Amino acid sequence: MSRSRRSMSRDSSRSRLPTSPNSGIQIEYRSLSIHVSETRKADEGGSMDIKKTANLSDQRDYFAGLTFHELDAAQICQQLNVAPDVGLSEAAATTRLQRDGNNTLPEPATQYLKKILMYLFGGFCSVLWVGVVIFFVCWKPLSNPPSPTNLALAILVILVIILQAGFSGFQDWSTQRTMKSILGLLPSDTLVLREGKLQKLPTSGLVSGDIVHLSIGNRVPADLRILSHSGDVRFDRSVLTGEPDEIDGAVDSTDGSFLESRNIALMGTMVVNGSGVGVVVLTGPRSVMGRIASATASAKQRVPLIQKEIWRFVYIIVCLTICLALLILLTWVGWLRVQHPNYMDTVAMLNDVMGCVVAFIPEGMPVGVALTLMLVANRMKASNILPKGLTTVETLGCVNVICSDKTGTLTQNKMSVTSAAFLDHTLSSQDLDSMANDNVAGEHLRRLQQAAILCNDAVFDPTTLSLPIEQRKILGNATDAAVLRIAAAGKSAEGLMAAHPKAFQIPFNSTRKWMLTMHAISREDEKNGTFRIFVKGAPDVLLPACTAYWSAKSGSVVPLDAAGLSFFEEYQNRLSRNAERVIVLCEKTIRPVNTLGTNAFGDEIAQSAICDLTVIGIFGITDPPRPETARTVADCRRAGARFFMVTGDYSLTAAAVARNVGIFTGSRDPDTFDTIHTSVDLSTEALRSARLGGESRSLLLSGEAVGKLAAEEWDLVCEYQEIVFARTTPEQKLRIVEEFRARDNVVAVTGDGVNDAPALRAADVGVAVVTGSDVAIEASDLVLLDKFDSIIDAIRHGRLVFQNLQKVISYLLPAGSWSEIWPVIVNVFFGVPLPLSSFLMIIICVFTDLFLSMSLIMEKEEFDLLSLPPRNHKRDHLITLKIYIQAYLMTGFMETTVAHAMFFLYMWKYAGIPIKDLFFLFEGYNDGFYGYSQDELTYFNATGQCVYFVCLVMLQWGNILAVRNRRMSIVQADPFTKKHRNPWLLLGMVISLGIAILVTEAPGIQSLFGTASVPIEFWFIPIPLGLAILCIDEIRKLLVRLCPKGFLARIAW
Repeated sequence: MSRSRRSMSRDSSRSRLPTSPNSGIQIEYRSLSIHVSETRKADEGGSMDIKKTANLSDQRDYFAGLTFHELDAAQICQQLNVAPDVGLSEAAATTRLQRDGNNTLPEPATQYLKKILMYLFGGFCSVLWVGVVIFFVCWKPLSNPPSPTNLALAILVILVIILQAGFSGFQDWSTQRTMKSILGLLPSDTLVLREGKLQKLPTSGLVSGDIVHLSIGNRVPADLRILSHSGDVRFDRSVLTGEPDEIDGAVDSTDGSFLESRNIALMGTMVVNGSGVGVVVLTGPRSVMGRIASATASAKQRVPLIQKEIWRFVYIIVCLTICLALLILLTWVGWLRVQHPNYMDTVAMLNDVMGCVVAFIPEGMPVGVALTLMLVANRMKASNILPKGLTTVETLGCVNVICSDKTGTLTQNKMSVTSAAFLDHTLSSQDLDSMANDNVAGEHLRRLQQAAILCNDAVFDPTTLSLPIEQRKILGNATDAAVLRIAAAGKSAEGLMAAHPKAFQIPFNSTRKWMLTMHAISREDEKNGTFRIFVKGAPDVLLPACTAYWSAKSGSVVPLDAAGLSFFEEYQNRLSRNAERVIVLCEKTIRPVNTLGTNAFGDEIAQSAICDLTVIGIFGITDPPRPETARTVADCRRAGARFFMVTGDYSLTAAAVARNVGIFTGSRDPDTFDTIHTSVDLSTEALRSARLGGESRSLLLSGEAVGKLAAEEWDLVCEYQEIVFARTTPEQKLRIVEEFRARDNVVAVTGDGVNDAPALRAADVGVAVVTGSDVAIEASDLVLLDKFDSIIDAIRHGRLVFQNLQKVISYLLPAGSWSEIWPVIVNVFFGVPLPLSSFLMIIICVFTDLFLSMSLIMEKEEFDLLSLPPRNHKRDHLITLKIYIQAYLMTGFMETTVAHAMFFLYMWKYAGIPIKDLFFLFEGYNDGFYGYSQDELTYFNATGQCVYFVCLVMLQWGNILAVRNRRMSIVQADPFTKKHRNPWLLLGMVISLGIAILVTEAPGIQSLFGTASVPIEFWFIPIPLGLAILCIDEIRKLLVRLCPKGFLARIAW
């Protein structure tokens, strides 16, 4: 039986996303293995330009420098100062345990407290806590008697902080299972040889040099160097690799990398067959699993682009707040306290400072951002796109490079054999039909059918065997399924597989690019120990190992000559230009020396199989593009994102597919490595200007060329408009991503396999398909639950997030910042009674404005967002000077002027105090002013503040109708017609009006926070004034549309 295990193909759809508790370990291990291999290649060849990647360079250098696997058994024991037949003494073990520490994995420090503190004290909250302290101090002891209003304000601000922290925590929260799963991978005790005696010891007490005995079912307790084994020991490394294949143990080194050599048994892996003896070389935090655990625990999450924008806005606002608060404090100390000692006592000054803080900080913005991301993420789920993190949503809007794999992503992964040939004859469709119908004439055709059926990992689903061949379901990968379907249609197929079962198998992987099966063709051969090997794989790997081929003309094996090679090259190129994948089938008869079932047997086959092969035949396999692929590529280009293909296919095949789906659009042949390496005319500037000018210059690079590129050549590569990377390995795919990101590109990568996980993790946005492996899905940021063209919707939603966030901020700033700071300024510097209290400022920021801003979150796209270029994350900020101009100098100025006018109008109409007598009044607003008592003056001021508040609420209605459209008129995009309908807008207005009525009319709030009922006319006067703000902005938009190069257009947000 085959000693490898293979996984069945996945269903095309899933009811839920797969989860693997060890996916994080597998991603870290795969990335580490790739980087160690590249480091060793660089050290050996000196030609590769390897960069020190953050969080991996130390690990890479550590494991690349290990030589435990390269020393023979005697040398390793000598180095560790241990006799393999005696083991360590207890004294030596104790000394080493004190030196190296326990063999336990490092547990991550609990970060909950740190996170909670960040939620409570980060961003705007840090300044608001200062306000809490000030309000508490103003309550007691500065106020005598204690001021309940200041106490209530302190509590209110604390509630605002808790609300912000709650939303931030919900936005960032995610379950992290990786470390918990790592800690459960170690056995509790182990069989160890010490002082000549086998004894069970706690795993935590193992030290380097301990001789450990392993048997089937054991979990490896530390990193061991295998000294001897039963001949058939095998390990399940799936906890590290994510792949189900079992690994044969070995005594001698089988790979230059410590992580890949089969004479190393890694901690946490399982012994699934045989037994062995090993010496401990690495324990606890120094082991591979320990290093992964440490890296996982200490890894810093990459800061999302939108988070950087929010932090930038926070820093600007906080700096402005501190500057203005200091200005008020210094003004009070140096002027008001001296010139107007009775105007503003310490409590009043501190209240003004806090009014400044509350005014400048839009407290509702963090909540608005979180709600925006949440709602858009839910929209994406409805479009069969699952964002795994809320901040990932916006990053999609910045993506300018998309690296897509081919099979199953751009193509349907429904392969079929469309061409076949021997090295001296092309098979016709009738020949293929005869093979499929058991009407095989000639030994060469029988041998081709035999190889196609036996060298195959696919099988028919037993439940569909009664169906016609084209309707049967096949379990296995698409390439094997295509070959099986063309060769096994006849009745002889089942008998052939039953008569010649697999005696041994080496499965296909993306590094080898071939698979091997071994069979006993007859009972006599089996008795003699003679086997026939069939090998199927990539021509560029297998053909150099061939010395003969089956001739269709003679029906026999003939030596491989120049004519056969020429025929092969010509035929392969012809198929590749037709976008057909070419595979070759070979055979060889061997008589192994070692016993079947032993590790030595497997090593012998692996070392001797790929030489002196006989070519049986060639298959051309077609995988049709998905119907939506060409449109998806075109839409990505229209959105300003360069669309590249990264595939393991032959270069000409990849180029043909690229032309079919629109990745290559030019008529000329693409440039190659030689063009870049030898051309003196190419320059980064010329390529960039050509790309920006619309010239579609294309490039075709093989994986081999990727490994040869120097840094300055990568500069050239990264400026091409159209690129296909062919014959790439997972290592090269990871490097492609890193090189593009290093040059300030925002990269999205698609992938579905275990080996894609490092590239998915390294990309700015990793995109997996739901039918991919658990490890790929774990490494990704976004999962496509349906068709590949969903990525267009994802990009559109990402851009919509950013646009709507800008609308939210542009809406919040006029009333929630600008119109609140001016009452403090006129109070401090112009001696006017405070037109707006701190309490009402908070109500505007956190309640009335917030509910209305949520309606902006629900806005649909105003125009085709794919017509815009990707956002440049270094230049196109969330908050720009243009938005500040719109929010502060235009809308904010109008709202501030109108709200103050309403305040002064009320004071004149109801108190009889004209505006001229309110300016520079300072301590004059006191008992006896205009014949009023202090209580009456306080009441007038409180009512005037509520008038100001109600006016702002109403004016914001006009503001929100203006900012919901950046370019279009409200006549073109009103909130009632179907295309731009937004019922949440009216609901938000009703809620904000209800809050305003509650705040001003509720007796409890009036007595606690000093509010008062607003005269009825002041509920109606602001409505036409709010419409006036809308009309003025409509005129601005009209002028921008009429004069797109005018001054207003240049400052338009």
